[in-house]
Amino acid sequence: MTQTHNLSLDQAYQLALRALLSNGFSQAHAEAVAQNVTRGERDGCASHGLYRLLGCVRSLHAGKVSADAQPRLLDSAPAILRVDAGGAFSLLAYRHALPAFIDKVRANGIAALAINRCVHFSALWADIEPLTEQGLVALACTPSHAWVTPAGGSRPLFGTNPIAFGWPRPGLPPFLFDMATSAAARGEIELHRRAGTPLPEGWGIDSAGNPSTDAASVLEGAMLTFGGHKGSALAAMVELLAGPLIGDLTSKESLAYDERTGSSPYGGELIIALDPERFLGADKAKYFARAEAMFADMRDQGARIPGERRYQRRQQSERLGVEIPTGLYDEIVALCR
Repeated sequence: MTQTHNLSLDQAYQLALRALLSNGFSQAHAEAVAQNVTRGERDGCASHGLYRLLGCVRSLHAGKVSADAQPRLLDSAPAILRVDAGGAFSLLAYRHALPAFIDKVRANGIAALAINRCVHFSALWADIEPLTEQGLVALACTPSHAWVTPAGGSRPLFGTNPIAFGWPRPGLPPFLFDMATSAAARGEIELHRRAGTPLPEGWGIDSAGNPSTDAASVLEGAMLTFGGHKGSALAAMVELLAGPLIGDLTSKESLAYDERTGSSPYGGELIIALDPERFLGADKAKYFARAEAMFADMRDQGARIPGERRYQRRQQSERLGVEIPTGLYDEIVALCR
């Protein structure tokens, strides 16, 4: 049985912050990344939790992410905002752009934010939640590295290409899902490899194109999209929306930029937000009540509302802290030296 180490949320954050600062990240970037991975761990998303610190530091040592770039805002159009991350992680750029982006959404009813030249490792729900907290509906997507084969293919072409969507619910946590268009997130496969456990069938193929449940073989081969051709079409959509449309890289180009260093993906992210107040006006309460009726119908059938487990886990972690494998804890402590 895997031994674990318990940390309060503040201890987890301080450990992450110390590891990042020790390796040369600026205070602002270290704080943004440490907060993000702590929140991932808090919400039960181990694949985007403290484990991600290893990749963050590896990317820095490989020269594939800036430790201190300052984001630069570009006001492209009344409903379009761009922010140039300067080759740094996306998190500080998003934080920098968020107030101006919300102002554009309020003014126009709908607006788009493009984060360009960013290195991306974080879960997209973290970018959606600040918008739902403002009562906005939001959608985000980003390519990654070419790890995923299209339906009917045998070679990696797409990224895991996640899509996240959030719907605010008065007095309740938002309806918020964040899903890879691949059968699983890359980090999930990495965690299986570290633990030496088999993958579920249908997650990937080996380098010869054969179905495999061995994590190392799939990491050398290719991941599969969820739902066959349907997930493949969505993955292609993400490539186009958050790649060429916003003037940034595809997953294949991101992997080429990586140069086999094992660094985090480089490219862009697109976020679109809508203001229900501008769409519905005085009728907002009536139509949001219809949305709540739909959620109630889901629950009455025994269906799980996406995102609920994340908020349940959050409440638990705030009381009890988080448990991470002792081996991972030791690796992070070593980064601090």
